[in-house]
Amino acid sequence: MGNRRPFSGVGICSLLVIFAVLCMSVFALLSVSTVQSQARLAEKARAAADNYYRAENEAEQILAQLRSGEIPPGVESPGKHLYTYSCDLSETQTLAVWVAVTGSEYEILRWQVVSTVEWQADDRIPVWRGE
Repeated sequence: MGNRRPFSGVGICSLLVIFAVLCMSVFALLSVSTVQSQARLAEKARAAADNYYRAENEAEQILAQLRSGEIPPGVESPGKHLYTYSCDLSETQTLAVWVAVTGSEYEILRWQVVSTVEWQADDRIPVWRGE
């Protein structure tokens, strides 16, 4: 018999440990990336909610002025007791309000977030139209 050394599993164990550490590192980096993206999304949602409530508060103040008989600047009156106004939410959205006020009574006809940018169709991708 020759000089054969018995098989040692140390090399395979080292490779398995290196592979496990590499997998854990990749999972840790993916977790950090996910947390960062969710934090950015949460910040955008918070800013959007803040903007909405700020605009809603402004719209309520204008409504209170209308109910007291004064017409603030920026309020239009297309009808006898009909008033329309808008409060900006962001660069691309506004809160549009239509309200009918008669004395101390009022009826909100529209209280809606509206886009202020014109919609553009995306026709960069050729679509088969059945011709």
